[in-house]
Order: sequence, then C-alpha cells, then structure tokens
Amino acid sequence: MEGISGVVSRIAEIQALIGSLQPAGVGGTGAAGAASGATSAGSAVTTSGDGSSGVAFASALSRSLADRAGGGGLVSGVPVAAGTTGTAGAAGAAAVAGTPSTAGARNAAGVPLELAGYGNGKVPAAALSGIGVGSHRMWAPAAQAFERMRAAAARDGVTFGVTDSYRSYDQQVDLARRKGLYSQGGLAAKPGTSEHGWGLSLDLDLSGRALSWMREHADEYGFSENVPRESWHWTFTA
Repeated sequence: MEGISGVVSRIAEIQALIGSLQPAGVGGTGAAGAASGATSAGSAVTTSGDGSSGVAFASALSRSLADRAGGGGLVSGVPVAAGTTGTAGAAGAAAVAGTPSTAGARNAAGVPLELAGYGNGKVPAAALSGIGVGSHRMWAPAAQAFERMRAAAARDGVTFGVTDSYRSYDQQVDLARRKGLYSQGGLAAKPGTSEHGWGLSLDLDLSGRALSWMREHADEYGFSENVPRESWHWTFTA
C-alpha cells in the first residue's frame, strides 16, 4: 500500500508542476491542460491578462525541449538525425540562422574560397575533375561547365582541342623557364600566380570558326577570354 501511496503522491506533484507552468485560462489541468498549454505556447498565444504566464510556460517548455535535444534524445517525439548534435546539428543551425553557403564563393583575388587554402599550383587531385579531353583537369565546377560548353559547340558543328589545363607549381616554374614571363614579353605568368594553378584556365586549340563561337557563346558557360595577346587562353570566372 505504501508503494501505491507513493505513486499517487508523485502524480499529484507532477500535476501541480504542470499546473504551475500552464498559462492561466488555458483549458484544464493535468495532461490535457499541458497539451493545450503547449499548443498555445507554440503559437505564441497567451490568454492571461498581461501574457506573463504564457511567456513563462513557453520559456519553460523551450528549455525542456532544448535540454532533451542537447542530450541527443527526442524532440517532440522526433529522433535527432544520426551524425548531428543538438536540435538539428551545425548544418541545420547554420540554415536556420541564415548563414550563407561558401560554395562557389570567391575571395578578392577571384580565387574560389574552397581552393584558396591549398595554394596556387598545389590544389589536390580530389578538388579537380577531368574535362573529357585526355588527362586534362580543372576545378570541378569549371570542368563541368567546360563539358557543357564543349557539347553545345559540337551541336553547332564546332570542335576545339585542349593544349593545357591545370598546372602544378613545378610545371609553372618549368614553363616560365622555357617561355619567359608574360611581364617580360614571354608567355608564362609568374610561378604561383597563374590562373592555371587554380584549375580555372584552359589553353584551347581553336580554328577561326571555333574562336568566333567561343567569343559569342563562352560567357554563357562562365568562360572569359581574359588575357591580352592570348586568344587561346580562357578562364572560368563564373
């Protein structure tokens, strides 16, 4: 009997706690009243004179849910997704907070943020993709854009070859030695500054018709003819 009395006493305590949290005037006591109070709090509706009890109830309810979420348990009966922390994990929190994604964003020098940390000519293979021509590679988004552009040109009966794409730092040093620096009348950028070193540029083998096609359509795919004296040099700037 003492056990039953203890259970009854505990139920009374719980009911009293629910009653203290529930906004005044919101239906009933006990579990039904708590559910009604939760509905009212969730919709930011209070029925007390100054709204203070409704705010207190919503605040308590929010803290309770936050505590349960932080423990990796259930929030309103919904399991926390695997691999996340808190209510929705860091990615969910960023989305809720409106934090912009850095995918495709560039720094002041025009270098994609996801590449800038590697260093020019030191981009790892995992960040590069083949472009469908030999072993040539570019930064993955640029490679995809090039393949779309090449397919569009082919539909118009235009073809072009590729003579160069991503260049490692060592390759840039070798090219500067063989062809001279652009600033001195040669054809190579100073090692460590080449757009090829970010996987953004291509050197193309273009006929007159192909060059005309590129000048008319390349910008539709994010490519620009951006080096004077080098009509073969095209850079992904989108």
